[in-house]
Amino acid sequence: MEVKPLIFDTIINNHSVFSIQYSVFRIFMNLTTNIASLKLKNPVMTASGAFGYGTEYSPLIDISKLGAIITKTLTLEPRKGNPPPRIWELPYGMLNSIGLANIGVREFIDRQLEKVSRLGTAVIVNIAGKEAEDYPRLIEILDPHPGFNAYELNVSCPNVKKAGMLFGIDPEAVFDITRACSTAAKHPIIVKLTPNITDPTEVAKAAEEAGASALTIANTVLGMAVDIENRIPRLPFVTAGYSGPGMKPINLAKLYQVRRAVDIPLIGCGGIMDYRDALEYIITGATSVQIGSAVFKNPKVLLEVIEGIEGYMKEKGIEDISDLTGTLKTGVDL
Repeated sequence: MEVKPLIFDTIINNHSVFSIQYSVFRIFMNLTTNIASLKLKNPVMTASGAFGYGTEYSPLIDISKLGAIITKTLTLEPRKGNPPPRIWELPYGMLNSIGLANIGVREFIDRQLEKVSRLGTAVIVNIAGKEAEDYPRLIEILDPHPGFNAYELNVSCPNVKKAGMLFGIDPEAVFDITRACSTAAKHPIIVKLTPNITDPTEVAKAAEEAGASALTIANTVLGMAVDIENRIPRLPFVTAGYSGPGMKPINLAKLYQVRRAVDIPLIGCGGIMDYRDALEYIITGATSVQIGSAVFKNPKVLLEVIEGIEGYMKEKGIEDISDLTGTLKTGVDL
């Protein structure tokens, strides 16, 4: 805890008696956290896909106060994404079927990277591919350019060489992609796991063994909605990614499972609507968190979560967030 005196009262009687106006002392809690060589000013990040390329929200909030921003997913070539409608709002979250719409990695470098680098916080670039070879190729294109600090691998994509099976449910595929990327990259590699698997520990261990610096737990879960009047799916691709409050108990359990299996930092993601939700992930073992769908409703939620975590730490007398991380009491030997 850093204490900065602003004003001292007059010291009386040869320094033997003095008074200090405590109200003029400002107490700072240490919210900094690390992902390998990447130091974050606090544990709160945006989730990929919920914050555009990073610049879109700058008129609404002070992005420099965030721990990091994560770009929407980039692919080798531009993608138009899926046909509309792409989103179906639910009382308890949303379904999205965006289809990884993005401007492509080269356009991102030419049009967005410099602007993103001036936002005053760490920048993590999320990447995805149709084939395993696309991932290290994206890194080869991005790596020579300054302005960002880490990569997040979206392995929740269909593998076109394996009849559409998700990379992220195959430990061997995750190992190969992570190894190729960690070998090629000069920045830390974060692997974003899928929750669409009963036990994610084998995939998590494969990513760690292959050189991942951290894991994000986790992406959206598969869901769908039906128009009962016309008896058709609400979204053209039938199934979609569900995000929202209902994700928290699912991904929290996944994070608990993975925390017992690996030693690298974990990033909690899914269903975080306020600082209490974020604290559940941190106490369970996340060193940082990502906020996604809540941002659509209230962009300022990101700053509110930071303030809420700091307030909780002050209330509980916790000076450093590392003293809070992973303090879950279960009675089970972790």
